[in-house]
Amino acid sequence: MSRQSEKQPGTIKVTLVKSTIGRPKDQGATVRSMGISKLNQTVELVDNPSIRGMITKVQHLVRVEEADA
Repeated sequence: MSRQSEKQPGTIKVTLVKSTIGRPKDQGATVRSMGISKLNQTVELVDNPSIRGMITKVQHLVRVEEADA
């Protein structure tokens, strides 16, 4: 089995559900820094305080789910 295909414990799924158009530039930059570039795109990120801070900043634009372990 490949290590990359295994789910990492402590990961979260973040999905962009609202557009960054018309939002402050720093919010768009935060979404891009999480690796999201398109609407309805989902990325899996390590659950740590810096990622949680990013999510808090754009919580009105994203949906967050716990990744299946």
